[in-house]
Amino acid sequence: MTFTRERLLETLAGFEPHAGRPLRYVVAFSGGLDSSVLAHALAGADLPVVAVHIDHGLQAEAAGWATHCEQFAASLGIEFRYRKVEVQLESGKGPEASARDARYAALHAEVQPGDWLLSAHHREDHAETLLLNLVRGSGPAGIAGIGAVRRFGPAWLVRPLLNFERADLKNYAERHDIRWIEDPSNADKRFDRNFLRHEILPRLKTRWPDIAARLQRSALHSGEASGLLVDLAKIDLAALGGQSGRLPVQPLLDLPRDRRKNLIRYALRARGLTVPTAQQLDTIIEEVLRARDDAQPQVRWPGGSARRYRDALYLLPDELPASLSEVSITGSRLELGGGLGTLVFEPGAERGLDAGLVGPRLRLEYRKGGEKIRVDGQSHTSKLKKLLQEEGVVPWMRDRVPLVYSGDTLVAVGDLFIAADAASSPGVAIRWEDRPALH
Repeated sequence: MTFTRERLLETLAGFEPHAGRPLRYVVAFSGGLDSSVLAHALAGADLPVVAVHIDHGLQAEAAGWATHCEQFAASLGIEFRYRKVEVQLESGKGPEASARDARYAALHAEVQPGDWLLSAHHREDHAETLLLNLVRGSGPAGIAGIGAVRRFGPAWLVRPLLNFERADLKNYAERHDIRWIEDPSNADKRFDRNFLRHEILPRLKTRWPDIAARLQRSALHSGEASGLLVDLAKIDLAALGGQSGRLPVQPLLDLPRDRRKNLIRYALRARGLTVPTAQQLDTIIEEVLRARDDAQPQVRWPGGSARRYRDALYLLPDELPASLSEVSITGSRLELGGGLGTLVFEPGAERGLDAGLVGPRLRLEYRKGGEKIRVDGQSHTSKLKKLLQEEGVVPWMRDRVPLVYSGDTLVAVGDLFIAADAASSPGVAIRWEDRPALH
């Protein structure tokens, strides 16, 4: 299929019934062929486009790539953003997965509500992902490959090039004299994806020239099956009366084993966490769910963990982030990172934080010990540790509830408490989005 600007715009318009009309088109811009073609085609359509380049710091040529990307964006007349990230190679996930996690975390910080984050994955990328997941033993969700559109924090992640092959994009680049970056690591066959790209897919194409399209159809069928499993998990979750980060143990054990596993997988994905291996999932069921009521067993894997506390199973990041040190709050939303969600400040609440306190002096910390607060509606000052215990906050989250300070004064504790001296009617409500289960 010939790639043109017109066909790209038609594809993008097809996503609007699902994702709404975008505020901005934020391009994940590596400077490679695919993202360069995407940025070029969008730039000529008089749309609000932002190109975001993420520097992983893993290549000696990275500084030159950033310069190229900035100059390319300038030549197109579109806004350019640059972020350098540190890839946690010791995470146990492998370099590819670690770099991807760092990249998406940085992109998450660049998007706003209503934005579309555009990723330039094409049909061969989709085929590679399906094959990768097959050899890893993935189920229907993995075999579904790369989704065309999904939620991405406050924005939407959209992949408008999945119906185009790399050759289509290369032809467009050559017609428009586009220069792009060739990352030498893409030729390193030690990486699984590159091995599939350079060794396996070309051989498959000699027998089935349309193999990428065939695999895409298989992915669509698997996506439909995966969607039905998600629907079943939602039904089970509602019947259990649980939430994605907290599942009641006994009702979970009462489910048939396959549905129990399906629900745990769904709940992990809903929390944005990595799904464990089949063996690890069996361990969760046999050693965590079936543990004594007074035990606190835990299973950890790269990207997630499962813990039992009393009568509930909690699904969490594998490591909660270290304590923050005086992070200033400069806007209405603050990404906490590490799977802890987002703190949102919303003026106009019936009762909330005094709007006069919200400003440059507002900052965030985590509990260090010894904090005290007189909660709105109470006549006495209490130790924060005791308040969190009385509130029933699980032990591992008591040091991860964000504390809001105005200057040196503690004025709010997450969305749980507001200090009496800092409350007003009307005020600013504090809402903690996508937080891990606290109780």
